[in-house]
Amino acid sequence: MQTGTSAAVNDTASAFYARALARLDRARIPFMIGGAFAFSYYSRIERDTKDLDVFVRPEDLHRVLAVLAACSYQTEVPFPHWLGKARCGEHFMDVIFSSGNGVARVDDIWFAHAPEVELFGVTVRISPAEEMIWSKAFVQERERFDGADVLHLLRALGPSLDWPRLLARFGPHWRVLLGCIVMFGYVYPDRRDRIPSFVTDELLRRLAEDRTDPDDRVCYGTMLSREQYLPDLDQFGYRDARTEPGGTMTPEEVKIWTDAITKPAT
Repeated sequence: MQTGTSAAVNDTASAFYARALARLDRARIPFMIGGAFAFSYYSRIERDTKDLDVFVRPEDLHRVLAVLAACSYQTEVPFPHWLGKARCGEHFMDVIFSSGNGVARVDDIWFAHAPEVELFGVTVRISPAEEMIWSKAFVQERERFDGADVLHLLRALGPSLDWPRLLARFGPHWRVLLGCIVMFGYVYPDRRDRIPSFVTDELLRRLAEDRTDPDDRVCYGTMLSREQYLPDLDQFGYRDARTEPGGTMTPEEVKIWTDAITKPAT
């Protein structure tokens, strides 16, 4: 079993995380660690972090928050379709059970493939690399883009990834995965062979066979950015893929998520 690390976690933050994780472990609520800690574990690239990402099943969210509230931490669910929070002074934990677009929902498969490490003195599970790639590939905001994280994970783990599972995870959004693979070959020409040929062949086959449906006025850009494709909905008459059949968000959830966009200073 390896020991997880991250570059910049001060003593007060470490104490908060250690106590919170120990309480969750004692409560026997299944959870995993993602974010910078998991990224460092897989990629061996360390980065500063100001929070801890804890991944749980949707049905366990309120149990987790109740345990943390019993520790006198402030808890809230700012986005009921994917995220809760726990705070201790200036430090906080994100309690994540899905993704901002509602696609990468935490389920039993995450836990079945999550390796164990020791972090802050507690044995914890780490989010599987395949599910990290799946969820990060959709984060393409102006202020945050996780594409480089995806490419670093592919570089570090390519041949060892469970590619059939990864293809299944992306499902109808397979073009997003193909885009990542194309960019990977551009960024790392010496590592192109780390992507199995059967994966590229399958995705290119789908691309060649797929045909445009002129009546399908759905914008999937909202799956990638909650802000940058709003003009397509408001001005150009596209429907929002997040609330269409196959999407997982309600109009009310989309509104809460959209209303929370921080407008840049002018």
